[in-house]
Amino acid sequence: MRAPWICSLFFGFFFIFSSIAAQADYIGTANLSTKWTNDESSLPIINFFDGSRIRVILSVSKFMCGFFCKGACKSYLFAIIINQNDLPSVIWSANRDNLVKEGAILNLTAAGQLVLKEVDGSLVWATNTAGKSTSGMNLTEEGNLMLFNGHSSPAWQSFDHPTDCLVLGQKLLQGQKLMPSVSPTNWAAQKDLYSMEFTKKGLFFYVGSDPPKDYYSILVNGLTEDGYLELRNLSLCSVISPSKSNNCMDVIAIPPAFSPKYIKLMPAGYFKAFGMDTLRDGKMIDLPLGNLEYCSFPLACGRNGICSSEQQCSCPKSSSPGTDYFRAVNYRQPNMGCSQVTPITCNATKDQYFIEVRNVKYSIFTSDMKDVDIATCKHECLNRCSCKAAVFKYGSNSSGDCYLPSELYTITSLELDDEAPPQNMLVFIKVQNVGSTHSSKKKNNVATVVGSTIGSLLLLIVVVCLTKFVVKKRNMNSESEEAYPDQVLGISIRFTYDDLVTATDNFSRKLGQGGFGSVFEGTLTDGSKVAVKYLQGTRHVEESFLAEVESVGSIHHVNLVQLRGFCVHRSERLLVYELVSKGSLDEWIYNENRKLVLEWTCRKKIILGIAKGLTYLHEECRQQIIHFDIKPQNILLDEDFNAKVSDFGLSTLVDKDQSQGLTRMRGTPGYMAPEPSGSTITEKVDVYSFGIVLLEMLCARKNFDKSQPEDDWHLLSVFQRCWEQGTLLDIVDKYIEDMQEHGAEVVDMMKLASWCLQLDSTKRPSMSSVVRVLEGAITVESNLDYNFLHPRPQDTTPEYEQSSRPCDSVLSGPR
Repeated sequence: MRAPWICSLFFGFFFIFSSIAAQADYIGTANLSTKWTNDESSLPIINFFDGSRIRVILSVSKFMCGFFCKGACKSYLFAIIINQNDLPSVIWSANRDNLVKEGAILNLTAAGQLVLKEVDGSLVWATNTAGKSTSGMNLTEEGNLMLFNGHSSPAWQSFDHPTDCLVLGQKLLQGQKLMPSVSPTNWAAQKDLYSMEFTKKGLFFYVGSDPPKDYYSILVNGLTEDGYLELRNLSLCSVISPSKSNNCMDVIAIPPAFSPKYIKLMPAGYFKAFGMDTLRDGKMIDLPLGNLEYCSFPLACGRNGICSSEQQCSCPKSSSPGTDYFRAVNYRQPNMGCSQVTPITCNATKDQYFIEVRNVKYSIFTSDMKDVDIATCKHECLNRCSCKAAVFKYGSNSSGDCYLPSELYTITSLELDDEAPPQNMLVFIKVQNVGSTHSSKKKNNVATVVGSTIGSLLLLIVVVCLTKFVVKKRNMNSESEEAYPDQVLGISIRFTYDDLVTATDNFSRKLGQGGFGSVFEGTLTDGSKVAVKYLQGTRHVEESFLAEVESVGSIHHVNLVQLRGFCVHRSERLLVYELVSKGSLDEWIYNENRKLVLEWTCRKKIILGIAKGLTYLHEECRQQIIHFDIKPQNILLDEDFNAKVSDFGLSTLVDKDQSQGLTRMRGTPGYMAPEPSGSTITEKVDVYSFGIVLLEMLCARKNFDKSQPEDDWHLLSVFQRCWEQGTLLDIVDKYIEDMQEHGAEVVDMMKLASWCLQLDSTKRPSMSSVVRVLEGAITVESNLDYNFLHPRPQDTTPEYEQSSRPCDSVLSGPR
């Protein structure tokens, strides 16, 4: 009777040990003739906070090797990642320039070669180790993927083929390079633009490739041929000779309280260390390495740009007033560089001219000609079509060295003071003149005669039209007041103008100002406090007035500001709202001007209130209302910090059965959704704006903030970069401790913001779905695109209507 029990126990242990053996490939080693397919059924999956995931092949300690992807996961890296605080970072990849699709196969062949093939069988990457007596594959505790032989020696290892990172304990041998992984959304990035190489002379940072030019170097004396660079706990150090002990010389020191895990060459050419801050409970942080100043990076201000001592970017200016030879590539992002207004024409040297820039530093300088004068240097540049500028470096006399770059990177402008002498470098930027001086004068004379004639005729027409307009306006003013009934769409109170003059003490207590008027505090005869919005201007005043009255007049919700009444007096239009005592949200969330910090619980309450208010507008009204101008200045807070959506001056009523959508975009730059011109506009534009507001509340900063370092001016750029680097908690509000204590919850909220910020409006959630996420009823969509940047600048065009004062508060309470 005991035999069956013993047999069952035996087979139970056999099954357990068999399962462990079968999963050995997912721990640290793999044997020959093993194949892994990139699909969900073949490999275990680990999902991360930032929306990325990995299909694991090997795993040990903090390192994993497998098929890694982000966002929509339409393409994959065969990569090694380091996982810190559930935020992964790629430290090595085999195919970063040739991503594979679902169904790709990685094969450790019987011949001892690791081969990656696309789903169609085409070869993507291989170790080329056939015939090297390979006996297996291993992922070490240091993050080194290794094919080993029978003596446990490496036949091939990832440490010998670095990409953009060095991990703790990894060596960079002489002749080996790091090259940044290029993000398609990084404006400064270009394939093979930057590199870092360890040579027999030391550590060099290069830009370009034909030939590469060094812009930063750290020289190391006494290096032997087998000397190398290594990342250790307290420094990036150079081992002069492996045969000697304790001969590691610091190349770049690392702060004592910082425990580095890896260092990385970033796409913009600078070097960063990533690791744990032992003074902040092991928080993951990143630190720039080296002492290179901001303006010294080749693309700090883009191509043809000038970087000032205040780290401000500008374009080269001509000494001739009114003549511009360069314009910014993007006026909203001056660090993107400058383009020439008139391209250089090789066969028109007689019409070429030089813009002279003095007291500058150009970090990439190599001599094309030595011991020449300035005239020779400039003449040679004119004779070379490829020459973009003549960079002249002179000594104590008039002669010096001449550099003729075919590509002009950022020029650093230096301040002159009484103590520092002028720099011994001049830059002459080659530009193309448009026509000769004689033809220009002739054209100017003709233009003057024609302009005078046309101007006189236009003046006469304007006088006649203005006279008719004034007469007509007087007649219309007397009739306009009668055009409005005493009740408008449920608003029972129509105030007289005198009533509001008395209530506001002749409009003396100003609360704020917005795109369509000023707001004044008032007290009605019943003692209730109100905010009176005095609409101003001629172009939008009537449209704004009607939009607010029609939108807010017949709706009531705890998270919408209540419209108490209105006033029409001749050409004056006034709206009377309830006074919301705590003012607008922007006063509470931005570091530089907020009143008090908001606890995490209070922030969640405000976020939920905004979402509920928008849900009511979009889904619960008789007619759908699209607000079009959701921003912190238009979110008011009452005494209990209940959020109230306000300022409906741009809102639009839409019938719920309306089949043809809107096509005209409007709003405040920075909060406007990136819908393509001419596309159908839906309520999802408010969802996008909500995502921006949510992000600002979590990070306690504006979406565009020039007080930040230049790379961090745009919050969306910072947000996307932190997703990619796994450093989301670094941008969370640091002024209050419980934001850090609720780090996991804050990251979940950032994922909700990511869902709202999808470039494709159809992939954004409805506001009711946002409310359900906040209440815990559903989770955020997992298949998200973490590219939040878009090419269309949000500027003023006829197709887009914007709030004219994007930074001013409207309907705020007392300040």
